[in-house]
Amino acid sequence: MEEGRFLQWGVFRSLLAILQWWGFNVTVIIMNKWIFQKLDFKFPLSVSCVHFICSSIGAYLVIKVLKLKPLIAVDPEDRWKRIFPMSFVFCINIVLGNVSLRYIPVSFMQTIKSFTPATTVFLQWLVWRKYFDRRIWASLVPIVGGILLTSVTELSFNMFGFCAALFGCLATSTKTILAESLLHGYKFDSINTVYYMAPFATMILAVPALLLEGNGVMDWFHAHPAPWAALIIIFSSGVLAFCLNFSIFYVIHSTTAVTFNVAGNLKVAVAVLISWLIFRNPISGLNAVGCGITLLGCTFYGYVRHMLSQQTPGTPRTPRTPRKKMELLPLVNNEKLDDKV
Repeated sequence: MEEGRFLQWGVFRSLLAILQWWGFNVTVIIMNKWIFQKLDFKFPLSVSCVHFICSSIGAYLVIKVLKLKPLIAVDPEDRWKRIFPMSFVFCINIVLGNVSLRYIPVSFMQTIKSFTPATTVFLQWLVWRKYFDRRIWASLVPIVGGILLTSVTELSFNMFGFCAALFGCLATSTKTILAESLLHGYKFDSINTVYYMAPFATMILAVPALLLEGNGVMDWFHAHPAPWAALIIIFSSGVLAFCLNFSIFYVIHSTTAVTFNVAGNLKVAVAVLISWLIFRNPISGLNAVGCGITLLGCTFYGYVRHMLSQQTPGTPRTPRTPRKKMELLPLVNNEKLDDKV
């Protein structure tokens, strides 16, 4: 009886964690698109900077004031040698995501973002000469095929937005790969990651945002009919972006890796559907098929990765013995944290 109740509570807790993660993630995406499209605030650097500021303040309150999470101590020297380079890539990743959202529909941007597993595997193979089982390569085929089909049939295609989203995938992959070496020895959760990286990202982005968009923001403020209400929406998106990081921490500790992978792909489908209902961007039949193929490919990729990680040495079709020392290095599974701010 008690075991049954405990199991039911575990399922309910996982479901609740996934739903609140979906809610924050989809809301942040829709709000950002609304800011760019409906509020006519076409300044992705400034929006990203607001998100970093809100996340820095939120992480400080959670760790230092409310003490909801213990602070993971980092040596001052490591903050500049390890955290700062990661923050730079983190900053580029977020900015490119917002730039792409400025120019292309949410559905197209989210589909391209699903290309991240393929870019991660390719970069590790090309740069680090890391070996991957052939089943990993095979699982990437539907992802690449779905992305190609979606791109070719996208009715609102914009080359600049497409390139920004694609380079955003590369930045996400680079961040994941660099975490293996730069953050070695530190077991960061999503809150501590934001605590250390968001202030650096704010510092990196503040000057470019001021120089490139400062005059435009001032002109927008004077021309907009209700600038203060619009600013409340913009800063609210920053607060929700921090809440998204907190929800990621909650869902990671409430679900298994397989559940997280499936829920992540379903979250993309939910975001695409809701964005279409709000913005009514045209989607062709083949475009929807391409998006579906990509999401199924991502789910299959996650399943293959999980199955290979569960294999013990000596089982049939175990990957061959690595020929290089680099091949012995495990892949740090930071893909769960790729939905940060």
